[in-house]
Amino acid sequence: MGLDEPWKGQIESAADKNRFKYHQIVAGPESAENAEVTLIGFCCDEGVRRNNGRPGAAKAPDAIRSALAPMPWHGEEASLCDYGNVSCRDSQLEEAQDELAEKVSEAYGQGSSVVILGGGHETLYGHYLGLRLHLGPEASIGILNIDAHFDLRPHDGEASSGTMFRQILEEDQNAGYFIIGIQRFGNLRFLFETAGEFDVDYLPEETVRQSDPTQLSKRIQSFIGRYDTVIVTLCMDVLDMASAPGVSAPSPFGLDPATVRTVIRAACSHPAVRSFDISEINPDVDEGGRTVRLGAALTNEAILSFLGKAPEI
Repeated sequence: MGLDEPWKGQIESAADKNRFKYHQIVAGPESAENAEVTLIGFCCDEGVRRNNGRPGAAKAPDAIRSALAPMPWHGEEASLCDYGNVSCRDSQLEEAQDELAEKVSEAYGQGSSVVILGGGHETLYGHYLGLRLHLGPEASIGILNIDAHFDLRPHDGEASSGTMFRQILEEDQNAGYFIIGIQRFGNLRFLFETAGEFDVDYLPEETVRQSDPTQLSKRIQSFIGRYDTVIVTLCMDVLDMASAPGVSAPSPFGLDPATVRTVIRAACSHPAVRSFDISEINPDVDEGGRTVRLGAALTNEAILSFLGKAPEI
């Protein structure tokens, strides 16, 4: 049974599943035990505010749902559950991340793949905490970040959307980090030095543009193969600002949508990857809703890849 707002749209058929759309498939948390994919919203941009970015990403989870709702469903008989939203209140970022972690761990424990709709990129830290909570301290976790920025800034006691990967690498000896889409002039020189200190692997935007899709896929698969479980996290500012204007920090030389789709398909189709998050969509500054619609389309690619329904590269 479907949910109410924002899951609504026209119905072409109430019986023929080949004519169903997302809003006819998604169910509420009462169906979580049988869900193959679980959605969780993280309504937060406190980390963006602390990082001096443009607030507004807290509105993104429901905006993405509204854009997903009328999309055709190609997941066949698979089941999709929406856990609802975790919200950051009164600037209590760390408490919100802990609450997100609990929900992520619960969904993992039920055998579901997890898709988190952020929120600022501080979403990733709660995502990571949930996986670590589920796996325990010994399992190795890889983090594949599709992003223009390292987000390795010192946190000095206050976390933000620019610190979470450093937090993880300082705290967790069993975690590894690979970034696709780094922009040279989107990061200070000391951040490249910091990446070297933490043995961070990365592919600059120019390299990704010149890569053959098959070779890029092999590079991604090689990274994933080194870990027990891998998180995929997408910061929408990795995309060219012409395609994704509605983000906290637009990128004039970002990646094109088809390339990001290739990366998502290559990563989320691997059995070691069971969770994905999307962050940094800001509906308040999104021209014509373009970034929200693109974010929904890329989220759809992750969901279908988890279900084994995405085209092979």
